[in-house]
This record gives sequence, structure tokens and C-alpha cells, in this order.
Amino acid sequence: MIDYIIVGNGLAGISFAEIAIQQGKSIYVFDNDSQPSSRVAGGLYNPVVLKRFSEVWKAKEQIDFAFPLYHAIQTKLNVVFDYEIPILRKLYSIEEQNNWFQAADKPNLAPFLDSKLVKQTYESITSPFHYGKVNHTGYLNISILIEAYSNYLKSINSFSSEGFEYDTIEFLEHGIQYKNRIAKHIIFAEGFGLHANPYFNDLPLDGTKGELLIIKAPDLKLDVVIKSSVFILPFGKDLYKVGATYDWSDKTNIPTEAGKQELVEKLSELISCDFEIVNHFAGVRPTVKDRRPLVGAHPVHTQLHVLNGLGTRGVMLGPYLANQLFHHIENNVPLEKEIDIVRCYNKK
Repeated sequence: MIDYIIVGNGLAGISFAEIAIQQGKSIYVFDNDSQPSSRVAGGLYNPVVLKRFSEVWKAKEQIDFAFPLYHAIQTKLNVVFDYEIPILRKLYSIEEQNNWFQAADKPNLAPFLDSKLVKQTYESITSPFHYGKVNHTGYLNISILIEAYSNYLKSINSFSSEGFEYDTIEFLEHGIQYKNRIAKHIIFAEGFGLHANPYFNDLPLDGTKGELLIIKAPDLKLDVVIKSSVFILPFGKDLYKVGATYDWSDKTNIPTEAGKQELVEKLSELISCDFEIVNHFAGVRPTVKDRRPLVGAHPVHTQLHVLNGLGTRGVMLGPYLANQLFHHIENNVPLEKEIDIVRCYNKK
């Protein structure tokens, strides 16, 4: 008998797998690459909601747990996927400047918002009201993380690229049997794929499609992330990631002409230099209507657990939530009420 079968090898699944392994537990991971939202995400981490200059829920706690875990994975796998880089929020008026200063004075935001405006000029961007700088920011190259972690799991014979067949689960007195494997628990970390899961598809996972562009812009010359109506993220060789769109009706992973045009129009309003579109991606983020994740055990089959609803903040949220779920299962530590799926069942 192994301790955990984990379904999904995105940010949530990797976080849970690594925490379990560090705690001496045995795991086996299934991922058939059907849900690309982790792979195509911008990968930015940022503790502030820059639209409203407000703190991300539990930002400090998330940062304090997530980055030691990511750095441990980097060291273990001898790979680099975490890149610290400043995020500059373009300010559009004196009023926005004042709002920035007010927010930077708040005790919970002071560690994250620089109280001095950045007045540096960038050749292809006009910004007469300057920029606000966010601290403790950067991005993960999530594709590198997923590929490296998949290879590691294969090297310890703990990975399958088969699709998971829900109707094959057999419930035992103290665990489950799945084909030729017996496990104490299954963790479903499938992202938007949860809709196909008969045990948890009644949860209010909504899903928000996002589209991203990779552009080449030799004259842009940015060494910071610029955040405006879109973000521009430099990652070397004159290449930039530009995103993102939000579509609540289309639940496919197919890039659209409308999404591309929206990004091109917003980018063209922000920068004055020429650029070439190199690639165009799309994925459905696992979002929830109440903007809180979905974590916990099935109300009947308590060997089954869900780790989902990371939305647009998966880089920071994944490790934090995985740690809570692990200690809830292993040590009976209560989940925070905001994330516990009991809240969803209580509303029914």
C-alpha cells in the first residue's frame, strides 16, 4: 500500500507530491497533460492586487511557505525555474499616485509596496505619472518545473501519463484500490479537469479562459515586468510574455483570434515599438465564484480529497494549500474555513 495517488502534475499536484515526499510518504502521480493551465500560465507571483492596490489573501503566509519549497525543488533537481524580477505598475494620474502612497502606508501592504515612485523612463513606453514598484515579485518558468518534476517522478517509478479512470476506483476499508495499486488516499489536483470527476464535479468550479502571447520586440529593452491593462514579462533574447485575457464563457484551451486582437490592442496602447507575435497560448484557469480555493475530503468517500481552485494565483497558493491539506489528512489539523469545501456543501 502506498500513501497517496495524486491526479494532476501542475502546481497543486507538484506541491502536494513534494511535501509528501519530504515527509517520508510514498506517492504515485497520474497526469495525461490534458489541462495546460499551469503550463501556459504567465507564472507571475505578486502579493498585491494591482487593480485596487490591496493585499492578496494570506499573501505573507503564502510567500513564507511557497518559496522555500520551490527552492528545495530547484536544489534537489538541479534546475532553475524561479526568477525574481520587479513588477512596475504604470500609474495614470495624480489620483492613482495618491492611492499608491496611501496603500503603501498601510501596515499589511508596506512590505510589498515601495513608497518611492520609480521615475525611470523606458524608451518605448510613455509614463508621465511614473510607476509604483512591488516588492517580493517574480515569475516561475512553470514548463521547466513541470518537465523536471515529471522526469524526477519517472526516475523513481512514480509517474504515469495515462488518463485517470474514475470508475476503476474500488473502496476498501482503509483506503482504495485503483487497478493494481492500493493507496490510503487519492488527491485530485486536476485543475479545470475536475468537471469530469464524478466525485467532485458538484463543486462550484467555474473556470476562466486566459490567453497569452509571446512576442519578439528588439527595441523594447525591458528588464522589469510592466503591469498596465496587460502585463509584459521579459524572459531573454528580446522575447516577452504578454497577457492576459479573461473569458468566462469559453471553456476550451484553443487560442482565439478575438483573444489575440484584445492583447495586441492593449499592448499597442502601452508600447510604441514594433513587435512580432511568436506564439499564442490559451488555457482555462480553475477559478471559483467566491474566489476561494476548493480543498478537503469527499463527504462520503473520505479517502478522496480535492486540491483545486487556485485561479490566477497558483504560484503562491499551490504550496500553501497543499501543506494545509497534507496536515489535515495526516495530523487532523482543521482546514481554514475559507478554503474548506464544507462551505460549498453547507450551502446546498
